[in-house]
Amino acid sequence: MAPSIDIETFKKDSESGSAPILLDVRRKDDYEQAPQMLPGAAWRDPQKIDTWIQSLPQNSIVVTYCVKGGPVSQSTVDRLRKEGFNASFLEGGLKAWVAGGNPVENVRTA
Repeated sequence: MAPSIDIETFKKDSESGSAPILLDVRRKDDYEQAPQMLPGAAWRDPQKIDTWIQSLPQNSIVVTYCVKGGPVSQSTVDRLRKEGFNASFLEGGLKAWVAGGNPVENVRTA
């Protein structure tokens, strides 16, 4: 099973200056339907991991999230770890982040 990080630990790590690379790996349809993402995140299509994985700096810490911290982010983490990245997924995903009253950014303007 892919390693995870809880929201509070993620926030503490980010505030301490050791912010990881944050990837929104929601499926394209989910990403297009929900106009919000975690601050500082970059969306990457999980279906095209072979294309974008090469652009990540080696030896970086990566945290992924999807809608609920389910199979999409977990399988992406498994693949990243197989390629040597220190990767984990955010427990509860975007849904838990928003439910906790944490800040979000708009993906696109209306």
